[in-house]
Amino acid sequence: MKLTNDILEAAIQGFEGQKKKIDDRIAEIRSILGGGPAEQTATQEAPVGKRKKFSAAARKRMAEAQKLRYAKLKGETQPPSPVTPEAPKAKRKISAEGMKRIIAATKKRWAKKRAAEAAVPAKKAVVKKAAAKKTSTKKTAPVKKAAAKKGVAKKSAPTSAVA
Repeated sequence: MKLTNDILEAAIQGFEGQKKKIDDRIAEIRSILGGGPAEQTATQEAPVGKRKKFSAAARKRMAEAQKLRYAKLKGETQPPSPVTPEAPKAKRKISAEGMKRIIAATKKRWAKKRAAEAAVPAKKAVVKKAAAKKTSTKKTAPVKKAAAKKGVAKKSAPTSAVA
């Protein structure tokens, strides 16, 4: 491929266009760093999304922390008095008598369930045997019929083609 003057001039123009774009971007970045007029156009409003919901206690803690930060920033010697935290609820404890009643009820339920399971398998075994007898006759009959049909179909195929 031979490079002619026209091709070289077109290449120079293309590279100068790219250089101009790069210089413009560098100028934008420098104006942002320097705090020039491009800073106003560069900042965009953040998209508004769903906010996380905080509990009342969390909001109270955040407000207290903000007040402390503000007091520290302003140099106040005495930060505002902290809100007295509520005492946590006492854990409920079950009495020994209540625990014994729960254990007894649980044992009673399990005994009842075991008794029910012991009675059910005998019924299931009887049902399974009866079902096995019924299905065995059903399975053998269709197989024999199908085999008979296949044999008949093979033998009768030439006759049906003639008819």
